Amino acid sequence: MNWDRIEDDWKQIKDKVKVQWDRLTDDQLDTIAGRRDHLVGTIQATYGISRHAAEWQLSRWHDSLERSQLSA
Repeated sequence: MNWDRIEDDWKQIKDKVKVQWDRLTDDQLDTIAGRRDHLVGTIQATYGISRHAAEWQLSRWHDSLERSQLSA
């Protein structure tokens, strides 16, 4: 699943994001609106981690999302 599809399907995907990063608020998720760079920055700020760590977490999550889509 490429990131453009995540942006297009954000309303459905954001529940999965909320499960992964449960500190993110609904308002934050609405503001992010599927934009990858905004999601990385919000994860970084909310969890107090480096941008690199936020990018890594997001990449791992995205990979698992792709794997689950392939097996569905």
